[in-house]
Amino acid sequence: MTPIAYFKLQAKTPYIDDVDGNTYYRYMRKYFDVEGIFLDYNWGEENFSLMKAQHFIARIVGFRKWGDLLKASEAELELAKLLFDNQDKIHIEDWRIYIAGAETDNKTVFNADDRLEIFKQVFLNVGGHSSPFSDYRLNRHN
Repeated sequence: MTPIAYFKLQAKTPYIDDVDGNTYYRYMRKYFDVEGIFLDYNWGEENFSLMKAQHFIARIVGFRKWGDLLKASEAELELAKLLFDNQDKIHIEDWRIYIAGAETDNKTVFNADDRLEIFKQVFLNVGGHSSPFSDYRLNRHN
């Protein structure tokens, strides 16, 4: 499964059309703690949509918006998927702080391939890391 297909699957929101022609969105709690997301981001069920779900997915993997995720390079998408799958080890904000510090210390700006390799070496296969921030996934072993 490609990273884009994977992220689309994560953002899917089933909806129900009632007999009055109204559309209601209902999330089945298959992937995320939706109530936690609604509380943390001050969203209400009445204005939840697939677009908001996609925006949320893009944000928690390091992109400003869904469109940026769709235009990302292969290395950026692989890193995004690793950040998503390992958010229990490092929150996106912690990752940004870590990379900014490493770039400052090394007087450089890492490209996407460098950032991917750093993540793999420092966070992926090394135990002992855990994030104090929310992990909204229900199934933490995707």
